[in-house]
Amino acid sequence: MLNTIYKEGLFDGKKALVTGGGTGIGLRIARELAILGAEVVIASRKLANLEKGVSKITGEGGKAIALECNVRNEDSIETCVKEAIDKMGGIDFLVNNAGGQFPSPAEAINTKGWNAVIETNLSGTFHMSRHVFNAVMQQNGGAIVNIIADMWNGFPMMSHTGAARAGVDNLTKTLAVEWGRKGVRVNSVAPGLIHSSGLDSYAPEFKQYIMAAGKNNQANRMGTEEEVAAAVVYLLSPAAAYITGETLKVDAGESLYSPLFPPSDHDKLPPYKDPEN
Repeated sequence: MLNTIYKEGLFDGKKALVTGGGTGIGLRIARELAILGAEVVIASRKLANLEKGVSKITGEGGKAIALECNVRNEDSIETCVKEAIDKMGGIDFLVNNAGGQFPSPAEAINTKGWNAVIETNLSGTFHMSRHVFNAVMQQNGGAIVNIIADMWNGFPMMSHTGAARAGVDNLTKTLAVEWGRKGVRVNSVAPGLIHSSGLDSYAPEFKQYIMAAGKNNQANRMGTEEEVAAAVVYLLSPAAAYITGETLKVDAGESLYSPLFPPSDHDKLPPYKDPEN
């Protein structure tokens, strides 16, 4: 059974759509929502991962449905949203977690690679949000949380995703203002370096670099999927009913790092991590 710090039944009767929900942070978010009572649709391009995710959630007593969706394709997004509404009867929460990037110096990124990352992280977030708003939230209200990144001081070796995530940060503010009158809250979560299964998608040398950089924060460690999911759950919960247009940084001060006053080596801020995972 998944452990959670939140109240049992917090999201009873709620319907959630989580993109990129088959693995990593997205799956952890979906599991957390489901164990708290929400019915969840997890969506991504890889059906095999989705099926494993659904099995994990249902095995913990939650309700979940898998839908294939390519957030780079607007027709796929439209179909996903329609099917999610048909199967669940609505969408109260949208978590735009789907994303993708690859490490590269800016001068080596070609047009195809640049467009792929922008389409996935920025355009995909916009189109998914727009379709969900037009289909259901415009009438019924709801809450949206976008997952971005620590790009506040630039994003060396990741200029494409840095630009896209900065765009989503601004999009979050804009949609919060435009859609607030319809009862829709829009916020973002900006994780720092997180110890997630997504790390395995990088080359060993780049993964090693990330692991080393993971101590450049006040907790002296990488974050956990559970810590990101807990922030998302908070922003979707009634406790955040008066919060919109904000980005919550989950990075232990990584975005404040200064070589003039570097973090110390300590273990006094232990991770929030489910011992059963």
